[in-house]
Amino acid sequence: MQLFLNVFYVCLSVWTLAVGAEMKLSPETLTVLRGEETRLTCSTSNPQWTVMVWLLNGMVVLTISKENGVLPLINPNVTAEKSPISQGDSWVFVLKNTERHNQGQVTCDLQGIDRKTTSLFVQEKGSVKVLGNDMLAFKGQSILFECQAAGWFPQPTLQWQVNDKKVSQGAYNISSESGKSLFTVTSNLSVTAAKSSHVDCLASVSALPTPLKSSVRLTVVAEVLQEGNDCTVPLALTTALSALLLLLLLCICTVLWYRQRRQAKPSPQEAIWFDQSVRGRISVAGATGGKVNLGYSSEGPTDAVHNELVMETHSQMDFVSFHKMPQVPDVVSSRSLSLQSDNQAQVCLSEENTKNVRRITTV
Repeated sequence: MQLFLNVFYVCLSVWTLAVGAEMKLSPETLTVLRGEETRLTCSTSNPQWTVMVWLLNGMVVLTISKENGVLPLINPNVTAEKSPISQGDSWVFVLKNTERHNQGQVTCDLQGIDRKTTSLFVQEKGSVKVLGNDMLAFKGQSILFECQAAGWFPQPTLQWQVNDKKVSQGAYNISSESGKSLFTVTSNLSVTAAKSSHVDCLASVSALPTPLKSSVRLTVVAEVLQEGNDCTVPLALTTALSALLLLLLLCICTVLWYRQRRQAKPSPQEAIWFDQSVRGRISVAGATGGKVNLGYSSEGPTDAVHNELVMETHSQMDFVSFHKMPQVPDVVSSRSLSLQSDNQAQVCLSEENTKNVRRITTV
């Protein structure tokens, strides 16, 4: 009888191991962030299964029939997909929007064959912030930074970095408080200002692939003039632009001054004509004892001829002699070419022995 019982237990153990090898639930544990999707895979190589039931914390949330697939859903936040990559029959349990109350045990039950359970952990991502703005300090001054990570579950891990290098935990303190199942962590870091730096505060939980980070800039005043990237390049650029603008302004002033001078200065031709005209009129007025109307302009020869005559007359001024004639205001005898002016002045010039008479009206 004892031998029979031993054989029975051995057979039962072997059968249990064989059945267990035919069913698998993965992963064995899963941690997700609140609001993310949860995916668990249940597979079996036993062709005799008929119904697969999924339970969340002991409550049935999904039923799958081998013949009909997913049965009408009880919970709209839960669904299932057939996995094409696993051998045998495999179904993926999907929890679309995972909430904190979903944390617990998830079970896949192959009714009449076996059941497997996995643990689901739900974490919550909060926020992280270095209090205050960028800071300015003198070299050697002690600066205190404060970081606050609020709204996390479970309590987050807090870490400081200066210029992307981790600060040892002994250099800062951490305090935490919890309220409504969420944690708030505060940390203070004291830094001696040696050079300009980036100061980062990082907060994370295990389900977060990349820690959340908050950064501030510490600028050390003593280094501002030494940092080429901060001051030298902008200073050189500003100096070059100022010199260029000054040169441009100087060129503009020179051009304007030159144009104004050209406009104010009469041309050589006009200066000669004016000088000769005034001299001629003054000479005539002095010779005749009368007054000459300087605003008078005769409609005589053209400018070119007039200028030529004026110049010739001026050169021959030494040979001009004046005579008084009866019934005539003034008479001028000259051995030169005649200058005529409409009804106002008439100059009669003769060659060599011929006597020429010039009639001038005084005003």
